Amino acid sequence: MSNITIKRAGELLRGIFEILWDNPDGLTAREVLSRIPQVVKLTEEEISLSTGTNMPRYEKIVRIATIPITQVGWLAKNEKGLWYITNDGYEVCSGFSNVQDFYQEALRQSYERRRSIPENVMTLEVAQEAAWVQIKKHLFNLSLSELQTMLAELLRVMDYYPSWMAPSEKHRGKINLIAYTDPIGVKGQRILVQIIHKGQAVTQEGIKSFASILSTNDFGMIVSMGGFTNEAAQELSLVALQKISALDAVSFFNLWETYYGELSEDARRLLPLKAVNFLATSE
Repeated sequence: MSNITIKRAGELLRGIFEILWDNPDGLTAREVLSRIPQVVKLTEEEISLSTGTNMPRYEKIVRIATIPITQVGWLAKNEKGLWYITNDGYEVCSGFSNVQDFYQEALRQSYERRRSIPENVMTLEVAQEAAWVQIKKHLFNLSLSELQTMLAELLRVMDYYPSWMAPSEKHRGKINLIAYTDPIGVKGQRILVQIIHKGQAVTQEGIKSFASILSTNDFGMIVSMGGFTNEAAQELSLVALQKISALDAVSFFNLWETYYGELSEDARRLLPLKAVNFLATSE
């Protein structure tokens, strides 16, 4: 990034903040980067591909430029590639009228904490994002029966007792899996699971519909690879509906990753994982 001025880096970062400003829950890095040409006028050199990669130069510049912004806590990134402005980020923007000063201050604050070259950070960041894209695609490509099997195995290793899975001809029903909190199901709660594999995010009406079939002694679980709308999330937060657990693709994978070592070999084949070591960044 030696030929990029502080001012230019600030302009690109201002574009990122403009894209994310009205998206407090964040956007994926891919979404942010794809929108930059719409809010920042890029040069031909910035649009051209970086040497030896299929990545436009501006994407590499942006990734490197965001490192100090992330280090000082104004922009957050998670390992699934989600970027969002932090509360400090929203607040600090009001204190700078000049993008160059904004970036200069981030550099000043992060200078003492930066011990490794930015390429190390970017390499890990890109790898994590690419890995999650592949994992999410794999989850969507699995059949409903395979997801049922995976969820039943997860419940088993978490000390629950799956007792029934919907046969293929009944996949259109509201219940895909039933588990109990004791081996023979005579005490404790019954867990009713609905898996929504394809389609859009679950809506508020979808949550209400599922809640209506739960009896007093039932605990509900909805697994939706398409996620949940904001209204559905609010519905789930109501006291009356706290007996429903909701898993999107990220939370489902997090459980899979957490219990991976305890899963059966047959189950692991449905979503096999392999750890890869990266050079750590000193703080």
